Amino acid sequence: MLAQQPVIILRENVERTHGYEAQRSNIAAAKALAEAVRSTLGPRGMDKMLIDGTGDITITNDGITILDEISVQHPGAKMVIEVSRTQDEEVGDGTTTAVVVVGSLMEQAEILLNKKIHPTVICRGYRMGMSKALEILEGMATTVDPFNKEILSSIVQTAITGKSIENVKEKISEIAVEAVTAVAEKNGKKITVDEDDVQIKSHKGSSMDDAELIRGVVLEKTRVNQAMPKSIKNAKVALVTSPLEIRKTEVKAKIKISSTEQVDAFGQQEREALKAMADAVISTGANVLLCQKGIADAAQYFLAKAGVMALEDVPEKDMKFAARALNAGIANKADDLTKSMLGTAAGAEEIEDTEMTKIFGAKNPKTVTILLRGTTTYLVDELERAMVDATRVVMDTMEDGKYVPGGAAIETELVVKLREYAATIGGREQIAIESYADAFAIIPITLAENSGMNPIDKLVELKAAHASGKKNYGLNVFTGKAVDMLGEGVIEPLRCKRQTIQSSAEAVEMLLRVDDMMVSRNDAPGGM
Repeated sequence: MLAQQPVIILRENVERTHGYEAQRSNIAAAKALAEAVRSTLGPRGMDKMLIDGTGDITITNDGITILDEISVQHPGAKMVIEVSRTQDEEVGDGTTTAVVVVGSLMEQAEILLNKKIHPTVICRGYRMGMSKALEILEGMATTVDPFNKEILSSIVQTAITGKSIENVKEKISEIAVEAVTAVAEKNGKKITVDEDDVQIKSHKGSSMDDAELIRGVVLEKTRVNQAMPKSIKNAKVALVTSPLEIRKTEVKAKIKISSTEQVDAFGQQEREALKAMADAVISTGANVLLCQKGIADAAQYFLAKAGVMALEDVPEKDMKFAARALNAGIANKADDLTKSMLGTAAGAEEIEDTEMTKIFGAKNPKTVTILLRGTTTYLVDELERAMVDATRVVMDTMEDGKYVPGGAAIETELVVKLREYAATIGGREQIAIESYADAFAIIPITLAENSGMNPIDKLVELKAAHASGKKNYGLNVFTGKAVDMLGEGVIEPLRCKRQTIQSSAEAVEMLLRVDDMMVSRNDAPGGM
């Protein structure tokens, strides 16, 4: 009898969950995470206050920020968070939607499992549903000129509506669109944008209205000497990596000085060497110097006398960014500088009440900087998160050249069309595809709930509109009516929805295939 029993030998500190219990555990974890972020979805979503172990407070409704801040131990929950993280890295927006859809798909799968439908059948149905959903999505996409700033601005405003910085969304959208279109590169018909070419800097102080786009660079440095000018017009910028200082010898040496004349001569020789370094910069016509290392006092004196604004200890990353922004070359040492290596800009100045300097007005910059302001640290942080989302959705739209309606129009269309598709399949897969379709109803339901409306009534209204062919109809969360989202200017990048559909289905399929979990507990008896 014993020989017929499966024997699994595990260490004392390994906790094993198998069969339906393992699936139920993963389903419960996914549903719990979805429920945690659901209330933040949409223009009328609420914010979460998160306090970490050190007492630092974060107030946000950004899905990935919430999930990154909370401490999660369950392996299934970690996989769901990974879906949100991938959404953030690939697209930059839609992180909350992705998690809510995963939770809904798992909830539908639980119903099917209770009906004794095998997980493999559910996964096959979900995969078929995903392929059809992507096909429907492509059919709803609208092609757009990548440089159509009006459309791009509408996409940004859709992405940031509902955040705490909503009252400056027009300015934010204008800055985001200008920033991304300025650095976008056209290769034939293809548009490419490197997200690292748009730098975002923030500073506490003043108001959100003071946010500005700088066609140049912002450095968290100020002039090294108070005798230097605070501002420069028609800036000619020199970039040097080596220090303007006398280098110490690599070997130990002693110099024997026996008279005051020798001391004076020694000091004079050092000053002349530093003057030669300063003169090498001044002779090129540069009036702004960015040095990656230090600048000696004597060199500062000569530079200040010549009216040069100098900044020292500039990080290498900022040096490279400045070179691209100002179309400048970086010299290894001052002697290597030439006039052709200088970057040009309309001006350079220290930003009032900050420890920052901006070099602005560069012609055809390859990189730009967005400077954000806010009255509190929490507001500045949220503003920065919103600006990252804003720039990313513009990049997505420009690179793909397509957008789709927002306001749950896509999800409602998927509910209706996928159910029609399921009827053509038959078998148990039909039930799985129908459940896959029903899972997307969570988005219009959540939008209605978060807006204080009856979710069932609104879902029925939207489904009726889509069944009659009004495929772009979504929920206006302010009036409660089903309206044409394209006409309302509520639009999103195609890439955002495509990523949500793909990653959610793939994550759910992976979780449903798990029928055995063996978790090592270090704190259990015998643990290390």
